[in-house]
Amino acid sequence: MSNDVSTRSIILDLAVTLDGFIEGKNGEVDWCIMDSEMGFTNFLNQIDTILYGRKSYDLWGQYIPTMKDTNAEKEMWELVQSKEKYVFSRTQKGSDKKVIFINNNIPEEVNKLKNQTGKDIWLYGGASLIQTFIDLGLVDEFRLSVHPVILGEGRPLFTDVKQRLNLKLISTRTYSSGVVQLIYHLNQDE
Repeated sequence: MSNDVSTRSIILDLAVTLDGFIEGKNGEVDWCIMDSEMGFTNFLNQIDTILYGRKSYDLWGQYIPTMKDTNAEKEMWELVQSKEKYVFSRTQKGSDKKVIFINNNIPEEVNKLKNQTGKDIWLYGGASLIQTFIDLGLVDEFRLSVHPVILGEGRPLFTDVKQRLNLKLISTRTYSSGVVQLIYHLNQDE
């Protein structure tokens, strides 16, 4: 019997401004363009698990669309809410029917997830969780959608990076909205 089971990938899929921010100084993301051309639903169908920091989960992990949201946005959020969710938190423990909390042993817990059968895993964020995953070498794919806006201040994507990461560009797509999507993998050749 062959052992052709591949591990699931951890994908950092994130909107970022041209000047490197993932949210404005007051947490705003109103600059983020969502258009069907970008195929976000295709990405959501590629994953079955979402990893959140506690603050990001509190803000977006249980988001319920409002009446003013479009049908496409409602369908997207329904798809997001159908995924298995893990929240990394120093304070909240245990699990409930919606989420499992991870408090320590991050590399071991993430590698257990990666070795389970299933689709890829979305590293949603927040910024400190993203930084932790980068520092631990747990991000397999960086899928950054660079939006045509400069905020000047806010929460930067990369802060206090502990080590140099050499990346290999896998693909680039430009959308009519002005968003440019860059997909990188870790460069294993170096």
